[in-house]
Amino acid sequence: MSDTTETGEKHPSALYRAYVLFLLIGVYIFNFVDRQIIGILAVPIQEDLGLNDTQLSLMGGLAFAIFYSTLGVPIAWLSDRTNRTWIITIALTVWSAFTALCGLATGFWQLFLARVGVGVGEAGGVAPSYSIISDYYPPEKRARALAVYSFAIPIGSALGIVLGGVLTSLLDWRWAFFIVGIAGVVFAPIFKLSLREPKRGRFDPPGANTTPASIGDVFKKLTSKGSFWFLSFGAAFSSMMGYGLFFWIPAFLVRSFGADLPEFMSFLPSFFIPEGVSESRMVLLNAAYFYGVVVLIGGLIGIWLGGQLGDGLGKGDKANYARVPAIAFACVVPFFAFAIWSGDLLITFFALLIPTALGLAWIGPVLSAFQHIVPPNMRATASAMFLLINNLMGLALGNLSLGLLSDALRPQFGDDSLRFALLAGTIFYVMASTLLFIAAPKLRKDWEQ
Repeated sequence: MSDTTETGEKHPSALYRAYVLFLLIGVYIFNFVDRQIIGILAVPIQEDLGLNDTQLSLMGGLAFAIFYSTLGVPIAWLSDRTNRTWIITIALTVWSAFTALCGLATGFWQLFLARVGVGVGEAGGVAPSYSIISDYYPPEKRARALAVYSFAIPIGSALGIVLGGVLTSLLDWRWAFFIVGIAGVVFAPIFKLSLREPKRGRFDPPGANTTPASIGDVFKKLTSKGSFWFLSFGAAFSSMMGYGLFFWIPAFLVRSFGADLPEFMSFLPSFFIPEGVSESRMVLLNAAYFYGVVVLIGGLIGIWLGGQLGDGLGKGDKANYARVPAIAFACVVPFFAFAIWSGDLLITFFALLIPTALGLAWIGPVLSAFQHIVPPNMRATASAMFLLINNLMGLALGNLSLGLLSDALRPQFGDDSLRFALLAGTIFYVMASTLLFIAAPKLRKDWEQ
């Protein structure tokens, strides 16, 4: 059965909408596998290329974030005017090809530039997808649809961590880049042939503006929307810690728990443990399994819960689209501090699940809010402006700040320097919670009816 919009147009069936989400999730999974795989590969790359923590954080954050963030705005502007499925297809092909090229790097600058190429490609993946989802799902279902789409974040991150660990153990870190990059290139034409470009503003009221707006017009619109800026910078502070954790937790586990990891993961079936693997590679592999499971379970629970609460509580008060994640961020700090400070792996495992879930609960409500504070002709560009702020701070500064702090603390704390750097980073969640609480009452006024 098809839904009917306010304009009387027939909407594709629920089954096709689910298939659309499936395809977009697939692309987004590749996005996060390619983005996060370098976190688990950081240990062998560091050993092979002789890099320090600051160089690793630059390669994992700044190299990717510079063009990913800045190119996202003009690409999204193009998405508000042209076929979004073509833009996503080209973007997927480009970033996957550069991921494969990472495997050819023989030094820091070669790998840095290849990661820049990954960022250039990924700039065209997310904002057009947000816009497509908004044209396939009505307003009252968008937070949940965007939350389901964002399942790709924990799935892709977990796959990147685990695949990186497994492929590095069986082959080496270069083959890990080759395999995941080539897989993305193969998926690109399948995506393009399967997804239909939807009509813009399909679910918006009759007369809603769907004429493409200039970047200047979008910026002018957003300057009058105070909620946009508080939501953007609040999410960005949370992403500083979120991306920092994805990148640094595997290295933290190896450094702080080391030989205890294989013993802890001994419950895994034997086919998960390749034979003939060196002790150091086994430690890395078990760190990948350990954190991959945490990210997958905690992330899926948190994103789904945030989307459900956002749509459910947002019906009565639009401010709840900001309050739900603000409360979640406030609750992250004590759980995360307990998890990182614990010297027991079992306690760390279960304690990390809670802050992982709470730290990702913002995604559905906040992304849905961005789709409702501008008209349909500005959605992709406004989303890209949010991503510009979120990723310049989150990706570029999150990894780097934790890496710099870890290097600074190493003379005093040795291998535990990363533990103390991660504990200090919880201040980012405090800032995120504060800004989202400020955004909440402004969101009521800024919501486009």
